[in-house]
Amino acid sequence: MADVLVSTLIEKLASTTYQYVVDEVKLVLNVKKEVEEFAWNLKAIESVLEDADRRQMKEANVQNWLDNLKEISYEMVDVLDEWNTDILRQQVEKQEGATHIAPRRKVSFSIFARCFCLGQVGKVIIRREIALKIKDLNKRLAGIYKQKEMYNFQLTERVIPKQQTSSFVDMSETFGREKEKDSLIRKLVSDTSEEGRGPLIIPIVGMGGMGKTTLAQLAYNDAKVITHFQKRIWVCVSEPFDEIKIAKEISGDASLSSTGLDRVLDSMSGSIKGVKFLLVLDDVWTEDSKKWDQLKIPLMQNGAEGSRILVTTRKRNVASMMRATSHMINLVELSDENCLLIFNHMAFSNREVDESEVFGDISREIVKKCKGLPLVAKTLGSMMSDKRKRSEWLDVLKSKIWDWEEVEQEVFQPLFLSYYDLAPRNRCCLLYCAIFPKDYKFSRDELINLWMAQDYLNSRENKDKGKIGQTVFDNLVARSFFQDFEKHRDTGAIRGCKMHDIIHDFVQFITKKDSLITEAEGANRKIEELGSNLRHLNLTFEGVVLPITSGICKSLRTLIAIHSGVARVDASFILEFKCLRTINLSRNSMGVLPKEIGELVHLRHVDLSWSPNLGKLPDAVCGLYNLYTLDLRECWALEKLPDSMGKLISLKHLYIDGCRSLKYLPKGIGRLTSLQTLDVCPLFSVDNDEAFQAGDLGSLNQLQGSLRIRILGKVKDGSGAQLRDNKQLFHLQLDFLEVREEPGETSVQIMNVLRPHDDLESLEIRSYSGSTWPNWLVSLNKLRFLTLRFAFNGGCEILPPLGRLPFLEKLYVHLMLGVRKVGGEFLGVEDDDQTSSSFKSSSSILFPKLKQLEFSHMVSWKDWEGVKGWNKVDSGITIMPCLSSLDINGCNELETLPDFLCEIPLQNLTISWCRKLAQCCEKGSGKEWPKISHIPNIQIWDI
Repeated sequence: MADVLVSTLIEKLASTTYQYVVDEVKLVLNVKKEVEEFAWNLKAIESVLEDADRRQMKEANVQNWLDNLKEISYEMVDVLDEWNTDILRQQVEKQEGATHIAPRRKVSFSIFARCFCLGQVGKVIIRREIALKIKDLNKRLAGIYKQKEMYNFQLTERVIPKQQTSSFVDMSETFGREKEKDSLIRKLVSDTSEEGRGPLIIPIVGMGGMGKTTLAQLAYNDAKVITHFQKRIWVCVSEPFDEIKIAKEISGDASLSSTGLDRVLDSMSGSIKGVKFLLVLDDVWTEDSKKWDQLKIPLMQNGAEGSRILVTTRKRNVASMMRATSHMINLVELSDENCLLIFNHMAFSNREVDESEVFGDISREIVKKCKGLPLVAKTLGSMMSDKRKRSEWLDVLKSKIWDWEEVEQEVFQPLFLSYYDLAPRNRCCLLYCAIFPKDYKFSRDELINLWMAQDYLNSRENKDKGKIGQTVFDNLVARSFFQDFEKHRDTGAIRGCKMHDIIHDFVQFITKKDSLITEAEGANRKIEELGSNLRHLNLTFEGVVLPITSGICKSLRTLIAIHSGVARVDASFILEFKCLRTINLSRNSMGVLPKEIGELVHLRHVDLSWSPNLGKLPDAVCGLYNLYTLDLRECWALEKLPDSMGKLISLKHLYIDGCRSLKYLPKGIGRLTSLQTLDVCPLFSVDNDEAFQAGDLGSLNQLQGSLRIRILGKVKDGSGAQLRDNKQLFHLQLDFLEVREEPGETSVQIMNVLRPHDDLESLEIRSYSGSTWPNWLVSLNKLRFLTLRFAFNGGCEILPPLGRLPFLEKLYVHLMLGVRKVGGEFLGVEDDDQTSSSFKSSSSILFPKLKQLEFSHMVSWKDWEGVKGWNKVDSGITIMPCLSSLDINGCNELETLPDFLCEIPLQNLTISWCRKLAQCCEKGSGKEWPKISHIPNIQIWDI
């Protein structure tokens, strides 16, 4: 853990700016020089941390040395943060001062100016204290730097020996991979080939201990495989990826002594020339395509047709690098029943038959700890093989999995391989997950925001931290640290995930001195045992007040108390945590947050979501100049945000979805130019000068991802561009549900005011009551996903000409109650184009990329027409050539389908709760059946 902390601190030091807004106020000491010297010492220490980390398990003095290093590093982070806070405070004061210059505020300005001048003395004192702290820390670090000479640390990086594997397997010890084995063997012996590309590459991907090598061994030794291939080769690759060594093993020439790559590859090529071979590359880690291509080219060029390359790896990126993801096998967990078979085989193979029955009930409970990993079942079974007493079995059942040395050596060692293969930043982010309980459902965006709050995503180039976080998350996914993915309905991007229990045990094992989850009484005793080492705390107490004894965890950086029944947060409790970066008090019943929260100057992440009684936030929140994330989702009683929100100069993410009582945002939101997430923006009356208006959206040009705009009344057309400047927005929802005006031109005007940028990819329009659609809708040339929902009577009676959108992939049309007919206007064909001659002169493709189309609860819809005079050959027009899925639901009046459906390569058609259409499409007798009879998967059902 120390190596991770030091690495991130070095990044922070490299990205720190040594300047002050008020240049005339000088620091007493040369702080920049002190910080540079600190960074130099830290880099020198970093080079020996791998060795120190390895030795601390057995050498108490080394462990103490590392603990002191961690303490100084944490303190330095805090001091740098105080420095940065002072810079941010000056920036805010400069902005606030500018607002008082106007003549009509003359008196206010003079008062402010006097206060500002008097405040300079306090600022000088603060900066002197910062300078003295940095000098003291530098002195202490210099002492630690000298102490390292006492321990004779090695400068080499820590290398964990990777176990060599062979093709031999004990069939009697394998259980539960029959389906995977059969599937793999079919891939190996099938006639499938990639024409012109050589041998088929089949990767087996899964986390450490999942049984990838065992599955490869089972297939390698199968009788069908043995007879199918002329030559079988097994190579344990591991790390480092040595092309010459691997090529020598493939060639099988023990006398080959050459170390030249060309000669070795020539020998390898000759050994497989014209031969149908099976090559197993076990335990591949490298993602370097150049190294792989050295081997790949001769392998692809020389093997006979039908050759196969089987690869086992923990990293999805390896499969991507090899361009073999289409044939990839993702290995999942074994069932508890199969884990029990492995466990019993290892535990009772040399014991009396009835012993398995005596301990059977405990065996089943112990096996639940395995969580589907055969390696864990095998290790625990072996561990129990010499235990004869029931009390010994119960001890194992009640203990944590890492309490047993056998587990640490056999189960955690493979995971350490994956862990140390990560970059330091990625290790830090992985370890932070230990603060959450098992089976916790992680949100990708939440994780990234939390990592950002702990300063794990700094970079020397000052890159966008959110993008760095996405890269880290994707990397951890690719290396099998996460599973059970929740994906976005449209894009397929991973939005949420879980962590396998054994991975969770592993990260908790590494962080057991830093992180604590308490679930029972006695929290104070547990906290006191860890003392100043405790940095991250998750409380799950049921009670009305948060229970922590004074002064026992002043160095805490994360405090989580979710679903704890907290009704009150005392000021004294808040003031215990001056170093806090993250506080999560979500899903509690507190009505007020103490103003003392404004004194937690290091805070970056505040989560108060799902606090239904929270009526307001204290103004002191606006003094949290370092705050990145403020989550207020589903705070139903929250009526307004503090007027001084514009002071939150660092705020990147503001979540207010579900705040039903919140009718407007304060005007100052428009000053938050760093804001990247604003999930909901309520827009109300033009008469409210204190409210954030549509014209203010232009200043928030860093908004990314999704934005929902709640239109609550007339929208003021502010000067300058509005949404058109928000070039990074992916999804926009325009929600007219709460508009109280009569349907008419108001909605049309609002739509024109809120025109998005032309490259928008996803759009949803809800409860639109305008009589026409805005012209800009069909100019969204990059639009991929569109939803039109809830247009009540009096709204549009026709659908917009969406067929001309070149990249539209998915279209959902729901509850458009005014629509009675869908025809050529929907496809984008004008009335005067409805002749074959005009089609020929203007050849085009309508809905060229549409893959999924859904109509739902269109209760007035009767006819779906195509294009008059259309046929695919003569008209020159192609309609929906990529459509694969059509779903029509709850359209009881619909009776017809368009003629062009018979020419579309539809794969799936669902007609549900559409009585008239269901009768018309009845197989063999319905008049519409010929239009859909070519579709392979048809589901038609009614009430």
